Amino acid sequence: MSIAQIPLVPVPAAPHGHDYRHIGVERYAGPCGAVISGVDLSADLPDAVVAEIRRALLDHLVVFFRGQSLTADQQVAFSRRFGPYSPVPFVQPISSHPEVIAVVRETSETHGFAFGGLWHSDFSILPEPPMGSILHAIEVPPYGGDTLWANQYLAFDTLSPGLQETLRHLSANHSARDAYSPKMQSVHDMFTGMSVQTSEEANRVQPHPAVRVHAETGREALFVNAQYTIGLDGWWPQEAKLLLDHLYRHSTQESFTCRWKWQEGDVAFWDNRCVQHMVMGDFSGHRRYMHRTTVAGEAPERSRQS
Repeated sequence: MSIAQIPLVPVPAAPHGHDYRHIGVERYAGPCGAVISGVDLSADLPDAVVAEIRRALLDHLVVFFRGQSLTADQQVAFSRRFGPYSPVPFVQPISSHPEVIAVVRETSETHGFAFGGLWHSDFSILPEPPMGSILHAIEVPPYGGDTLWANQYLAFDTLSPGLQETLRHLSANHSARDAYSPKMQSVHDMFTGMSVQTSEEANRVQPHPAVRVHAETGREALFVNAQYTIGLDGWWPQEAKLLLDHLYRHSTQESFTCRWKWQEGDVAFWDNRCVQHMVMGDFSGHRRYMHRTTVAGEAPERSRQS
């Protein structure tokens, strides 16, 4: 199937408080996460099913599907029900499809860390960061390689009122300099199953509100992360580091997280606007192979509260 033959048919979420009629939704963890059952993601899904999946995503921030078998085309078709493709800078797609990247660590790789192994919000370096990411597990290690997500609504809600008010007025600077600039090429070369091309473009700085308002829920979420946030606009670096280090620790504390142990065929779909995530690299000597698609988002909006 050619790209032109895969339709873009995004569907709005079912209303808040909607009673699910077409899928099963079981909460997975307290801070975030739910398992969705009763749906085959390889099928041509009715709008009503897609609307309920999107509702579950908004309510639970990350949703999981067990026992799925998806070709690259089928994963792209599912992704396009939620929005257009968001380009993934620096990482080369698989040869058979330009909208799919392979997230791989080979058996021979013994360096002990994984691609995506630092807490981050996917490509917050972009003017319009992705709305969400969809990860399909094709081959998983017998142990390790879990992925964790952290609820950034909770991260913001549990700050003091004074710090909340300060952050509402701040802009954070995001850059890929410590991930994809040329100085990092030797690190990416260790991932023999992936093709990453670093670039001076990674040094570009993109400001975003330190607190963003979710475009669909209207809720405030903390929007800084240790991988890409490099400073605060108008602050000296040493001042910004003190506050940002505190926020990094606070926002990823265990009580805000869920942790998923992968099985082959699992699919995870997360809302990049209100969670951070990271993967554990504790599976040396075993292969982990996944396909990821990315759904386009919007420019983060600043809170209007004062």
